[in-house]
Amino acid sequence: MRIDIWSDVVCPWCSIGKRRLEQALADFPHRDQVEVVYHSFMLDPGAPTEPTGTAQEMLARKYGLTLADAAEKQSAVIAVAAELGMDWHQHHDSPHVGTFDAHRLLHLALAEGGPVQQATLKDALLQAYFGEARNVADHDVLREVAAGVGLDAARVDEVLASDAYAADVAADIAKARAYGATGVPFFVVDEKYGVSGAQPAELFAQLLERAWAESRPHLETVPAAADAEVCGPDGCAI
Repeated sequence: MRIDIWSDVVCPWCSIGKRRLEQALADFPHRDQVEVVYHSFMLDPGAPTEPTGTAQEMLARKYGLTLADAAEKQSAVIAVAAELGMDWHQHHDSPHVGTFDAHRLLHLALAEGGPVQQATLKDALLQAYFGEARNVADHDVLREVAAGVGLDAARVDEVLASDAYAADVAADIAKARAYGATGVPFFVVDEKYGVSGAQPAELFAQLLERAWAESRPHLETVPAAADAEVCGPDGCAI
């Protein structure tokens, strides 16, 4: 079974939704047969690579809030993250920056290390942004984070210095639009079921069970005569 997830590395609900899905997968008896692949989605394609302010300030401007109100909303999200074991105490200082290059590196991780390597880099980027308030558009930061999870630093530099995987990022965004996704996180299970938002772990668990059951043939055994002959491991009774 495959789960495709569209998300951004500066999206708090994407990180929270990821953790809730992981909780559901931890209790799913077939979790070893589930592949999870992450896809690109940029909440603010026009965001700068050099910080011009914090995400909190951007939130206030975008929604017409005071800085105090924006801080209160951030605090509420930080509290939800804490319930899931994530320490985002520095998130109030997270910079408002673009994520295009971070997404390109996530594609590099998938191409060279598979879904597990990609998920590891995803976690590291989310921690860098929400837990450490780092600039995930800065190439030095991206190189450090990527190399820290096992990607070759020279290869990372090659990608960052080029337009490698730009087409993959664009294709992901186009696919999200084709699915009708206007926000993230957006989850697609076996290209059959789509669900938007950081759903509770219980809902993810129900979705996993349903998708698994429907992806496997179901055989209904009908009553048979008690004296019907069969052969077994010990041979045939004749």
